[in-house]
Amino acid sequence: MKLLSATPSPYARKVRIALIEKGLHFDLVTEVPWDASTSTPRYNPLEKLPVLILDDGTSIYESSLILQYLELTHPRPRLLPTNVTDIIAARRVEVLCDGICDAIVLIFWELKRPEACRSHPWLARQRRKVDGGLNEVGRLVGARDWAVGNAFGLADISAGAMLRFLDIRFPELGWREKHPHLVGYSDRMETRPSFRQTTPRAQHFSDPVV
Repeated sequence: MKLLSATPSPYARKVRIALIEKGLHFDLVTEVPWDASTSTPRYNPLEKLPVLILDDGTSIYESSLILQYLELTHPRPRLLPTNVTDIIAARRVEVLCDGICDAIVLIFWELKRPEACRSHPWLARQRRKVDGGLNEVGRLVGARDWAVGNAFGLADISAGAMLRFLDIRFPELGWREKHPHLVGYSDRMETRPSFRQTTPRAQHFSDPVV
């Protein structure tokens, strides 16, 4: 398998972590999806990463769908709980974390516009999403070792990837000061081999396409 990925992307990082946790071999192909040279449109008509390309050439895109595919086709080790209540709880954390990251991306691009062209009500709305989402993730995780149940899983992958993404793309948010109980949780996640092997970093781009 091949995984088209962007270096700082929390969505791609979730998939990379899951692949490593499940012991699956894959070739990592780093792309910048908004550069003119990107190959992303060949594999995803929505031109978004990550994209998992299977051995037969089939492409699966959108991180949540890729993760579902991996769980269905390679169920061991499990990344989702066995009971419906906990599955929904894990998916809830995933939805919250993806939503926070979506808002961060929108803030990032809005701030790339000239000051006179920026929409401050739009920025404020995205900021409310980030703050509200973080408050809810903090409430759900609490002081537990794992976000859902008694074992590492999808919720931890999602929350861990989101929190480190905030460090990269929105350091001025100061989430560590506002949510100190999540700091230890995030730092603990980052000690796992799958997290250490996928440490994100900012990615520079040129010749952007709209």
